Amino acid sequence: MHANPNLAAVAALIGDPSRAAMLVSLLGGKTLPAGDLARAARISPQTASAHLAKMLQGGLLIQEAYGRHKYFRLASSEVGQALEALQTISPPQPVRSLRESDQLHALQFARTCYDHLAGKIGVALTDRLLAMGLVEKSGKDFIVSAAGKAWLQNFGVETEANPKSRRYFARQCLDWSERRQHLAGSLGAALTRRLFELKWLEDLPDGRAVRVTAAGRKGLSEKFGLNLDPD
Repeated sequence: MHANPNLAAVAALIGDPSRAAMLVSLLGGKTLPAGDLARAARISPQTASAHLAKMLQGGLLIQEAYGRHKYFRLASSEVGQALEALQTISPPQPVRSLRESDQLHALQFARTCYDHLAGKIGVALTDRLLAMGLVEKSGKDFIVSAAGKAWLQNFGVETEANPKSRRYFARQCLDWSERRQHLAGSLGAALTRRLFELKWLEDLPDGRAVRVTAAGRKGLSEKFGLNLDPD
């Protein structure tokens, strides 16, 4: 028999403002050095090291060594989805500059949530997958239809779940800015990866916001019937 999950322990880890800032910096699925995370949280490297140790011990982060340097990433897609969901019930932070306003707008428009597409574009693309009959909702998941498997495979996306993987294949993930579901899981990651391969998406230099390229606007319209407003 398993005891109830210790929600308070995880909440205490996430509840510290400095640790929360570092976790949000990693939400885009990136692997970052301790120095970058310290700057994101606006704390000293020594303080950041103590916070990172606690999050490693708590199972929220994984540490990777590259030579003499240590890098950190979220421990799993489930951690990313939990953080995204928590943001939907979190009060907004005050925007203090035009730069912060631009960054927020970019995040709300298109971003990566761990390794899958989120924001206005992520939700809109999920809506198109549903409307085209490629996927359908089933509880907390999506199911890929027979037509969807053929279509997505032709598009270059793997549609078979890895039996050795413990990760959800096609999961519904609550989007913090749109307050609606977008496609997550290994299928969401595979589709997002394909959009980057086609150069329909590209990373923006600051944070986890992504940009839809001119080729992406054309491709999303032609392939998915997703027409985006001009910038």
